[in-house]
Amino acid sequence: MTTNPKYIFVTGGVSSSLGKGIIAASLAKLLQAQGYRATIQKLDPYINIDPGTLNPYEHGECYVTDDGAETDLDLGHYERFLNVPTSQANNVTTGRIYQSVINKERRGEFLGKTVQVIPHITDEIKRRIQILGNSGEYDIVITEIGGTVGDIESLPYIEAVRQLEWDLGEHNTCVIHLTLVPFLSAAGELKTKPTQHSVKTLMESGVQADILVCRTEHKLNDSIKTKLARFCNVKKEAVIESIDASTIYDVPNLMLEEGLDKVVLNQLQLKNDVPDLKRWNEFLDRLNHPKSEVTIGLIGKYVELQDSYKSILESFIHAGAENEVKVNVEPIHSEYLSENNIEFKFGHLDGVLVAPGFGERGIEGKIDAVRFVRENNIPFLGICLGMQMAVIEYARNVLNLKDANSVEMDERTPNPVINLMESQKGVVNKGGTMRLGTWDCNLEKDSIAYKVYNSETITERHRHRFEFNNDYKAQFEDAGMKATGHNPETGLVEIVEIPKNDWFVGVQYHPEYKSTVKNPHPLFVAFVAAALKYKNKRKKK
Repeated sequence: MTTNPKYIFVTGGVSSSLGKGIIAASLAKLLQAQGYRATIQKLDPYINIDPGTLNPYEHGECYVTDDGAETDLDLGHYERFLNVPTSQANNVTTGRIYQSVINKERRGEFLGKTVQVIPHITDEIKRRIQILGNSGEYDIVITEIGGTVGDIESLPYIEAVRQLEWDLGEHNTCVIHLTLVPFLSAAGELKTKPTQHSVKTLMESGVQADILVCRTEHKLNDSIKTKLARFCNVKKEAVIESIDASTIYDVPNLMLEEGLDKVVLNQLQLKNDVPDLKRWNEFLDRLNHPKSEVTIGLIGKYVELQDSYKSILESFIHAGAENEVKVNVEPIHSEYLSENNIEFKFGHLDGVLVAPGFGERGIEGKIDAVRFVRENNIPFLGICLGMQMAVIEYARNVLNLKDANSVEMDERTPNPVINLMESQKGVVNKGGTMRLGTWDCNLEKDSIAYKVYNSETITERHRHRFEFNNDYKAQFEDAGMKATGHNPETGLVEIVEIPKNDWFVGVQYHPEYKSTVKNPHPLFVAFVAAALKYKNKRKKK
């Protein structure tokens, strides 16, 4: 442990998609494995207050923390690697920075001074960066700065880093610059110029990189590392190769081999030890040596962009490793599903997950998917909107309420089996106004959910406006769909099951947000096990 917190800044050049989040999470894992209390925060340069109102095609999934913050998907990586919950303090946007400064100006806190980017915006950025460090809970705070060095949006953040380096003094900060070393196949060589120019751009803002992490498809030989060190003004051992990996979970070991943790700790004048990665490597061993495999259909409407369902995909990796099963996730666009092609698309699947989402596009395809799965007794997991689609399908095809719907899709439906929550009826603003964050759920003892969690009360994270309409609950239960999980305060139905089926579970919350390498989510673990059982049963027929 350290007396004063140390700060590491991760910046990026050339492209914003080089994997700063994975490098930051991998470094934090190596530091954590040496006994340091490390956390990571993400600074996003866009002016949205948070990603809650962004289309998943625009920014990938919106990740939700225990305290109800809608945040960048990189926070999911931080939690999955470190097994430590994040909070609102771990994600800051330009929108939040400016909103905070403007609110202070309106309250007269600047005593009539002209409010400017420097010092007022940069002071607010510096304050936000140090919130986690000043809490006393962490020895090391890693700050990932979104975007690319040289972008106009990133300039106040880079200036804040320059000032913090000066404020905090030598050996209390470390700047890592992630950049690209492309391979030109025509010339048959790696090119260092993009990295040189990126480091130069950073230096023009007054910040000198201490460490270069170089993304590359080919190994960096000794002469390339020497050249980069010389022209970028860093030590040779501070030129770290980040070669493409088969899985993001290999990256901590790759960074360990390159000595990233050692160089960082030397820069911060902290003790360097051998990281204890025993449990991490046990997970990797199970992941890399599966004994079986299953194919799960992921039914959604943003399937063209994998980042839209990042936490779900990672949860399947964790659950697969726990079961020693390779999980092949097959994305299926719900907009192009119909009764005519569903048997062809679903015939080989061992399980089906109907994903979360908003809006009416692709809804009928999801309902058709649920019907096929229910009638053919294929293992099913519905998450949030997926659970609501299961309720609508059951209402239409079992309760014979043919016009049943959600008021989200049809405000005038005569049978609103999914209704707007009472607390949402007066809400006008869209951002940050849903039912968000951790809520309790009581489980019925005679249920799949109780067997999965082995507990009467659980807490899970939510992100929704609409809910199961309790006016219809008795009808559903009489017809065979049981509500097996309820919020104790509101009576809100959190889980539905069909006991007649082998494994049919719909949940209103988002279990994928809580799955980590160390603690795979039990619902995903049980779902993958059910898919394997179904596959083996089919083989015997």
